[in-house]
Amino acid sequence: MTDLPSVRGRLTPNRDLADLTWLRVGGPADFLFQPADLLDLQDFLRALPLGVEVFPMGVGSNLIVRDGGLRAVVIRLGRGFNAIEVTGDTVIAGAAALDAHVAKRAAEAGVDLTFLRTIPGSIGGAVRMNAGCYGSYVANVFVSAEVVLRDGTLVTLSAQDLDFQYRQSTFPAGAVLVSATFRAPLGEPDALNTRMDEQLRKRDESQPTKERSAGSTFRNPAGFSSTGRADDVMDLKAWKVIDDAGLRGARLGGAQMSEKHSNFMINAGGATAADLENLGENVRKKVYEDSGIWLEWEIMRVGEPNAS
Repeated sequence: MTDLPSVRGRLTPNRDLADLTWLRVGGPADFLFQPADLLDLQDFLRALPLGVEVFPMGVGSNLIVRDGGLRAVVIRLGRGFNAIEVTGDTVIAGAAALDAHVAKRAAEAGVDLTFLRTIPGSIGGAVRMNAGCYGSYVANVFVSAEVVLRDGTLVTLSAQDLDFQYRQSTFPAGAVLVSATFRAPLGEPDALNTRMDEQLRKRDESQPTKERSAGSTFRNPAGFSSTGRADDVMDLKAWKVIDDAGLRGARLGGAQMSEKHSNFMINAGGATAADLENLGENVRKKVYEDSGIWLEWEIMRVGEPNAS
């Protein structure tokens, strides 16, 4: 790869990514860049040859990195990008701030971002994926995002710019989100904390939170709780069609569809990225054969298969 610009943060060549993902699989990135601060990130992207691909990575909670790794510079934001500020009904959160931390800090100030409490990952990923649960989505509370473009320019993007859809948004190629602003309803801190405690209890009862997973594997079938609109149909979930196809607990190598929640894929021990992705594809095919529904991946899959 082309010689890379000097940085004040950390730039690590041939960095294995498995330990940076919740599923603990995947090969190396050509480089991992952890910028010291916003200026360091801007200077790096401005000087980086445009032919070099960049891949912004959060905490790896919704990601399969394939076994051959990534031919790119992976950019992972850290402490310089995790501040949380609450003023009135407005919350500004750095892209590296964990969703759960943002929900708790907002609740302490009487701002209702409680739906973020049980969503794994960081704010950067939550915005990119239009994360949501309990009928609330990032799009419902989103005001704007600060984004560094591939040429190092810092810009502010609106909800209209991002064109939020179910579990997705539109970002400029190579752009790195650095912070987001939300505006949410006010509430009593005690009531908000009680609601989050109840949400956590329900999550722990129904999801394999103690296993190595990446959250929901597949999106709910299109037209069924898939738009985020108040009038959307809520009566068909991905786990239901997986169950109906007899695939709860299905295994391939070290990969398994959880017995506890069949739309959660887990690394049951020693799984490769290929095990996980191939199991997911087998599930998609069998669900289609059983119900005529093609499930769409919610987990992002990136990189190259192992050449061997």
